[in-house]
Amino acid sequence: MDNASFLFNNDTTTSNVGALIQPFSNDQKQNFPPLVSTYNDKIRPILDAVDKLRGLNVTQHGIPLPTIVVVGDQSSGKSSILESLAGISLPRGQGICTRVPLIMRLQHHPGPVPEFRLEFQKKTVMIMEESRISEAINSATVEIAGNSKGISNVPLTLVVKKNGVPDLTMIDLPGITRVPVDDQPENIYEQISEIIMEHIEPEESIILNVLSATIDFTTCESIRMSQRVDSTGQRTLAVVTKSDRSPDGLLEKVTTNAVNIGLGYVCVRNRIDNETYDEARIQETKLFETHPLLSVIDKSMVGIPVLAHKLVQIQSVIISKCLPDIIRKINEKLNDLVLELNKLPQNLTSLPDAMIAFTQIIVSLKETLEKIFMRGEFDDDLENKHMCCNARLVEMIDEFSKELHMNAKPSENFLVEEIRVLQESSGIQLPHFHPQYVFLYLLQRKVSSISDLPISFVNKVWGYLEDICGKVLTDHCENYPQLLASMRKVAQNVMAKTKNKFLKRVVEMIEMEKITGYTCDPDGFNASWNQLKSTNYQLSDAMTRRSESANITGYGLAKVKHLFNVPINLRDQAFNLKMRMTAYWEIVMKRMVEWLALTLRFMIQKVVIKEMETALVKEVMLQGAGIEKMLDEPPSVAKKRERLQRSIASLKESKEIIEQVMDDILITAD
Repeated sequence: MDNASFLFNNDTTTSNVGALIQPFSNDQKQNFPPLVSTYNDKIRPILDAVDKLRGLNVTQHGIPLPTIVVVGDQSSGKSSILESLAGISLPRGQGICTRVPLIMRLQHHPGPVPEFRLEFQKKTVMIMEESRISEAINSATVEIAGNSKGISNVPLTLVVKKNGVPDLTMIDLPGITRVPVDDQPENIYEQISEIIMEHIEPEESIILNVLSATIDFTTCESIRMSQRVDSTGQRTLAVVTKSDRSPDGLLEKVTTNAVNIGLGYVCVRNRIDNETYDEARIQETKLFETHPLLSVIDKSMVGIPVLAHKLVQIQSVIISKCLPDIIRKINEKLNDLVLELNKLPQNLTSLPDAMIAFTQIIVSLKETLEKIFMRGEFDDDLENKHMCCNARLVEMIDEFSKELHMNAKPSENFLVEEIRVLQESSGIQLPHFHPQYVFLYLLQRKVSSISDLPISFVNKVWGYLEDICGKVLTDHCENYPQLLASMRKVAQNVMAKTKNKFLKRVVEMIEMEKITGYTCDPDGFNASWNQLKSTNYQLSDAMTRRSESANITGYGLAKVKHLFNVPINLRDQAFNLKMRMTAYWEIVMKRMVEWLALTLRFMIQKVVIKEMETALVKEVMLQGAGIEKMLDEPPSVAKKRERLQRSIASLKESKEIIEQVMDDILITAD
């Protein structure tokens, strides 16, 4: 093999082709030069940069990193593959050996002494002897996931610097199992599936699917999972383990590609018993060169060295492809965090600073209230219709107008009240002359019947305005809880006083409407009244025909059966009085709506332009030096500031790392 250099490993198994495995002579044992060294020189700086970004936890900011994710069913041989690539021994045993995501950072190290270390939960553990790696991983796993057989999504990083290993970073995930054993949780399959899907779903992830040659690939659970996120297989590479156990039909499996493995297959032989990695390497080479069934598989599809070569190539391509996008996402997130940090209040240290901050709050608060209440402006988010104040006020005014008109609909006892009033007002007088109080009596009763509507309108409108005012206050003072509580109390008092003034005026308006009938447009009133009076023939016609109802133009359908025995003169007088009130009531309703709208606008303006600001400033001035305490930064804001500053520093460092790597790439290219 070209550039062969891999320290391999595999499960302890019994080979089906034992006759092909011969003992090694001393001259057969050899040390291989580093595999894919030409790639290592180019990829190492880029891979180091990505590993640094992973250490800086950029993934927590929604920035996925290019990663080789190793998945496979339990006992598929995942550990053997990783051991072969890293030239080390990993934990073995029954059940789930990998209980946490194991990030393996392999780095070719030209020195004679390898270096190993574990990183987890902000700890670093140096491993002085290669034989202690499994023990160290087991101890760290117990610390992360506990003593039982449960799993955790908290990662553990193993750094391997060793002569001959390829420059690779891979994440080994727990093997897929459906049946819990011992003290494993009942939903162990769901837990493992969730972890696997989280890691393989990002488009930046390369899926290394480990399959045993002894199984049907189409029924393999790990294949099903990878197909859910990569249906075309364009980012899935399959490595087939235990090739020596089940050579029959293996060529057909890897060439027909029934399960869409877009990056191809690599078949390998597992290390057996106490073979060294070099010995296993030679036996693997011999197996795929001499076995009658396996030797026909193309040499570009067999052996750990080929797997390592492909992984390094794939990793190089995906990382180079993702770097510009990573920088873009870092910049976007950085801008968002800086903007969020700038929105936090200034950390105040003196009374002058506190007064300046308070003044800025008052100015901004007043501007916002004017924008919402007076100018009818709104922010970019039109979905929040509740904050579009002018539109909501118009809706409430229209609704009030409709309620007034609903109360003006014809009653079932048409003309009954008018007839009763006319009868009770009769006296020693000329006929057809009615005193003014007859009309006023009916007017007062009609105004009284709707007197609760304007009051309900004010209560409803003012409740909405108080809610908006509270939200605006919270937006401007939420970072100062003590100040917010004080200002909210003042604002509530101002709004309550203004509401009471408004209600008082409404009551006065209702009483004014009861005093006299008046309009500044008598011609319009007379025209409307005369038009309504002219419809009396429709009532007369119904009386003549003895119809129980009459459809009177401009008034509606009225029941008239009870009028059959009423004298014509009295009925006509009652009809005339009814139409007079109908014409005038339209004027009253219009006047009420317009008056309420104008008064509402006036009251809002008084609150926003003068009363709110004056009351708030007066309250703070009474506090004196207490304003500093009121503007103290609460612990939650301090924690948020610290968190944002840490995140910004981390992202800035990440950006510098990637930009430096890209600059180096451009320099190398030149």
